[in-house]
Amino acid sequence: MSFTTFRKIDNQTIRPLQTGMDLLRNPHLNKGTAFTRAERRRLGLSGLLPQRTSTQDEQVARVRENYLRKDNDLEKYIFLIALQDRNETLFYRLLNDFIEELMPIIYTPVVGQACQQFGHIYRRSRGIFLSRHHRGHMHQVLQNWPEKDIRVIVVTDGERILGLGDLGANGMGIPVGKLSLYTACAGVHPLHCLPITLDVGTNNESLHHDPLYLGLPEPRLRGADYDALVEEFVAASQEVFPRALIQFEDFGNLNAFRLLRQYRDRVLSFNDDIQGTASVALAGLYSAERLIGKSIREHRILFFGAGEAAIGIGDLVVSAMTEDGLDHSEALGRCWFMDSKGLVVKSRSNLQEHKLPYAHDHEPVDQLLDAVRSLRPTVLIGVSGQAAQFTQEVIEEMGKHNPRPLIFALSNPTSKAECTAEQAYRWSQGQAVFASGSPFDPVEFEGSRFVPGQANNAYIFPGIGLGAIAVGARRITDEMFSAAAKTLAGLVSADDLAHGCLFPPLGKIRAVSAQIAVAVAEVAYRQDLTSLARPQDLLAFMQAQQYTATYQQYV
Repeated sequence: MSFTTFRKIDNQTIRPLQTGMDLLRNPHLNKGTAFTRAERRRLGLSGLLPQRTSTQDEQVARVRENYLRKDNDLEKYIFLIALQDRNETLFYRLLNDFIEELMPIIYTPVVGQACQQFGHIYRRSRGIFLSRHHRGHMHQVLQNWPEKDIRVIVVTDGERILGLGDLGANGMGIPVGKLSLYTACAGVHPLHCLPITLDVGTNNESLHHDPLYLGLPEPRLRGADYDALVEEFVAASQEVFPRALIQFEDFGNLNAFRLLRQYRDRVLSFNDDIQGTASVALAGLYSAERLIGKSIREHRILFFGAGEAAIGIGDLVVSAMTEDGLDHSEALGRCWFMDSKGLVVKSRSNLQEHKLPYAHDHEPVDQLLDAVRSLRPTVLIGVSGQAAQFTQEVIEEMGKHNPRPLIFALSNPTSKAECTAEQAYRWSQGQAVFASGSPFDPVEFEGSRFVPGQANNAYIFPGIGLGAIAVGARRITDEMFSAAAKTLAGLVSADDLAHGCLFPPLGKIRAVSAQIAVAVAEVAYRQDLTSLARPQDLLAFMQAQQYTATYQQYV
């Protein structure tokens, strides 16, 4: 592994190509007060730091103490990003040590607030912004990035940031946060990661009138101009960074499905909102089999929401049902969707293309409660971005027909969740099996303690990426997401299930990601998607690829 900022001497020692203040200003190499006296003499740092040398453990204690002094979550986010900009190794060490506590800050739900305030809290540029002004020379723009061995690109156009809508260039917080999780959760080296925002304008009028908004204050590009910009970006990124995986993130429904179809068989790419969400939700259903004794093929699922996340889950569930013995049409018939106009049924006109396979024969239904009464689903999945839609009446109705109803309130951030964990447990008299997109605290109810599972995409996409890039996969396939779901479900312990939790603790996520990477690699070899020789011990191989946030010795 060779980077532009240093020369490798051996596995423990590197020689920085920078010295003095330039070295201290380089977050990839800076160790701050942890530079030894010998390193300070050799690297022109004498007198530039306080005299006492700190261990990394002492630095962690110092930054954590300062972190805990912050008054609110947004200030905590700003503090962590500043640490990442100053000392990347220390940032990831802190994140690894306190992943369950810090993940909600660096990603959902707090990253949503950070995106809304992006222009107001902006400190230092991270990543690349591409716009129509770069048309014709995106190749040169991408070459401005200092690191050349990029393996993972997360790109957004900012149109559908979490459940918050069109935030334009403010959406850069999402690729930055996702790539932090690639490193923290799967050990992808941070110097292999590149966040990109396609600044194609915004239809959010409030941003047009915000003098601190940093994106183009103009309407969104649509049609041929938009497609040409995306095409040039994909082609240029493949030329400049030929080993890079492209993860499409938070694109609007208008483009998300279309871009996935257009590029999934051309370049190493996937859409996390469609495929990653589907995989983690399917893992929850597989885990629930052990808890309630109902196989995937026996479920009737009602989705509240019919966008990219909902359809992505539906498509992967249909594949799982057919694998479990149902024919395709019967599997489709077990998945029902509600959108803003009601139940998706055949009698409706002007349905979007991605909804058509799930338009079934049924009378029109406008209200969720009426749909639950009529369809009697075993699983209710919320992917609507609309808060408080799973009312007490809806949860109670689910409980009338199911001894253990599955309630998945997956919309992000927390403020958009269809119901809270406490509501699901209380209104179901403790019978619900609950999962959410954002974190909820454990709930005490009538002498029992419930630990709500977080159906967090971070369980899936970092392992998918690690597995694909480690073995040089040429494509990401649906089978990889199915394999990831089965692997994740298999790592849920009996103790987790005893508390109603369908996912492993986040504290184990690096180990989980390594196992998922193995499952992805197995699919790549089975489908002949890589020309690299298969390592004898795939798990040991994946673990060896994982970046560890420890300081190296400098000479």
